[in-house]
Amino acid sequence: MEAQDKIKKEKGTSFMKNVAMLMAAQILIKILGFVYRLVIINIEGFGDIGNGYYDAGYTVYSLLLTLSSVGIPTVISKLVSERVAIGDHRGAYRIFQTSLKIFTAIGAFFSIALFFGADLIASKILNVPNIKYVLMVLAPAIMFVASSSVIRGYFAGLGSQKATSVSQTLEQFFNCVLTITFVYLLVGKDPAIMAAGGNVSTTLAILISFTYLYIFYRRRKKGIMFDCEEQTVPQEDKTPGKLIKTIFAISIPMTIGSLISVINSMIDTVTISNCIQTAFSGILSTKAELEAKAMELSGLLSKVVTIIHLPLAITGAFCTALVPAISSAISVKDYKTVNKRLSFSFFASLLIILPCMAGLIALAGPILKLIYPNAQSGEKILVLSTITMIFCSINYVIEGGLYGFGKVHIPAIALGVGAVVKLIMNLWLISNPNINIYGAVYSSIACQVILFAICMYYLNKEIKLQISFKNHILKPAIASGIMGALAYFAYKILVNVAGNAISTITAIALGVISYVILVLVMKMLTKEDIYMIPFGTKIYSVLVKLKIYKE
Repeated sequence: MEAQDKIKKEKGTSFMKNVAMLMAAQILIKILGFVYRLVIINIEGFGDIGNGYYDAGYTVYSLLLTLSSVGIPTVISKLVSERVAIGDHRGAYRIFQTSLKIFTAIGAFFSIALFFGADLIASKILNVPNIKYVLMVLAPAIMFVASSSVIRGYFAGLGSQKATSVSQTLEQFFNCVLTITFVYLLVGKDPAIMAAGGNVSTTLAILISFTYLYIFYRRRKKGIMFDCEEQTVPQEDKTPGKLIKTIFAISIPMTIGSLISVINSMIDTVTISNCIQTAFSGILSTKAELEAKAMELSGLLSKVVTIIHLPLAITGAFCTALVPAISSAISVKDYKTVNKRLSFSFFASLLIILPCMAGLIALAGPILKLIYPNAQSGEKILVLSTITMIFCSINYVIEGGLYGFGKVHIPAIALGVGAVVKLIMNLWLISNPNINIYGAVYSSIACQVILFAICMYYLNKEIKLQISFKNHILKPAIASGIMGALAYFAYKILVNVAGNAISTITAIALGVISYVILVLVMKMLTKEDIYMIPFGTKIYSVLVKLKIYKE
């Protein structure tokens, strides 16, 4: 009965509680990611060059990981939530069992392929042979991630994001601790060896996370079996072949979309590695110098991407929680709930991402100096990258909506168009020594704008979002601008007295406080919006007592 009670409790988790749980997990994950990245970049002998090796190898690994598992949690959660919404628990469990066998086998195949193909990829594709060490230590992780993705998707479909939140946080915690430990142990070695040592931690952390998920599933299996036995509606009548076909009919377009997204990163990795060497071929004399320059600029871009991914992780939680929530509502034709959840997610994403964008623009230099004292360059790249950040944030929500409606091919097509544009722009711009690494930023902006335009067009065909330009876009933009200005001038006033670290932290704190006050004073959130937030009724009653809102 204990396992059954756990399942029932987790099924009762509300949409916004799932979002809040995912947000908390993603914030912690990104903070831990920040910690180990800033530590290893500042370790003697690692720096931007070591970071370039680390990121280049990880990008190739991510490409194969996408083929075997990325997007799978979303696929499984969608299919499972649709069956559970009509009471077909047996059908949902059958989807889980079939998917686990399929994707574990696919993951094992790519693990073997990456391990034995590492030398070929590093030498012939990336043109930097030493990246092979990073690829080899990452290879075993692919199979375990594939299996973990299915388990996470199954429980998300049952209405609980606990498996996803806890396992990902656990994985990142051990990744953080072990990465720092292994890189420190390799101080004095070549940056490529240090990067490989850091990535050993990724494989070990994923193995620990998988172990947690397996225990999580085993503890709840009795409750799952009880729901299957007590089922009163007919089980979905599909042969194993038809079920596999259904899974792949959704997973292939979604995986292609995720794959193209990773290919965008791969495009950067390959074009930066090769085009930077072309751009500086008349400036630097030796092949070793050209390779080092390519890895340096690649590492510079990578650390900027690490910064902008922190706020994106928060808004990405809406996409993860939206798919099963929308799919279950659509299966019972509750389109009012679909519209409400989509519209609120769109607005909440802007409410979060706009002040982050303003803060990064206002304090780009001070933040880089604070986080990377031994590798401070990249201010202009960080400022430009905030444009990418805002479109990425909105696109998460739009893609989540399209996935929920079953239009999984639209984001894939849009990303494909964006990837072609990105490749052309990278080859043209990065090879120009006067533009070099900035070409990758310009092409990323173009790619995300294209994705937004195409996906928003098709989402509007499915449902008209209840978005007010004044309340949901203009007001947050004005408040963010004011916040950014306050943070900028606060830093300028304090820096000569208190130094960079204290001034930057104080300016950020002032910006956050001022933005929260502006959101409340400008009444951007309605009573219904506040009620959607976890503990919203209590929060609203406090705001009424403070006379900010009326009863």
